Amino acid sequence: MSQYILRRLMIAIPSLLGISVVLFVVLALAPGDPFSELATNPNVPPEVQAALRTKFGLDDPIYLRYLHWLVAMAQGDWGFSFVSRINVDTLILQRLPTTLYVVGSSQLLALLIAIPVGVYAATRPYSLFDQLANTFAFIGFSLPTFFTGILFILVFSVKLDWLPFVYTDVPGSGIKWALEMIQQAIMPVMVLGLFQAASMTRFVRSAMLDVIRLDYVTTARAKGLGQAKVIVKHVMRNAMIPVVTLIALQMPAVFGGAIVTEQIFRIPGIGSLLISSILANDTPVVMAVTFVFACLVVLFNLIADVLYGWLDPRISFR
Repeated sequence: MSQYILRRLMIAIPSLLGISVVLFVVLALAPGDPFSELATNPNVPPEVQAALRTKFGLDDPIYLRYLHWLVAMAQGDWGFSFVSRINVDTLILQRLPTTLYVVGSSQLLALLIAIPVGVYAATRPYSLFDQLANTFAFIGFSLPTFFTGILFILVFSVKLDWLPFVYTDVPGSGIKWALEMIQQAIMPVMVLGLFQAASMTRFVRSAMLDVIRLDYVTTARAKGLGQAKVIVKHVMRNAMIPVVTLIALQMPAVFGGAIVTEQIFRIPGIGSLLISSILANDTPVVMAVTFVFACLVVLFNLIADVLYGWLDPRISFR
């Protein structure tokens, strides 16, 4: 197992290097300058502007700037935010807990809905429950998150006045603080979670139907095993293999979906940081965040490969 993980990590290094080259070149060639606002400020002398550009290497060739960035990144230096005036890693770590809280809760909600609903619908295909589950699933993944987010705000915040529509940094601690944090996270978590649950439900149902018709399932029933034991022990375990693939591929996309959701509910997370950095031409922050998303793709694919072996012992790590 450890050798397999090590080999996968070694293979991932060239992929991440290639991704970083593409990202860096695209951002370097994009219009705009991180010091454009500084250049129009009459209070900053031209020699100070030139010194700052020299310090951060903005006038160097692209390949030199990339090499400097790569060496600094390898040493744990993610750069300096020209807008926030702090180190990029510090800025990301300030926003990361909020994003993980919202995204993690929404993914957990999606799994808690999709797996039981998909499994139950597959055991009773074309029943009333199956038709209702399919209908709501189609509606769920057909509606974009920005639409459902605004709809939730209109219903639960404007009309009913149950939930706050702006996510704020609530000071304090204790039970009251925890309840306020949960209350303001309900809508963004529901928006992301229901969107993910809709597509997962269809996928779980399809995977279960593919496995439930196999001969070994019929043999297990013929031996006298109960329906619940057949479904849980013999069907679900094999049916979860393609579901794990879907979840691994969707997790980075969930962070992308969180970008839209964070903008709607004003959540101070990674998504809103990326949008504001793009608008301000803060290229070190944009580069760091997009590179983190690329690392997430590699990481979750590795986790999926490891889970394959746990779900199906026939898969060997060689």
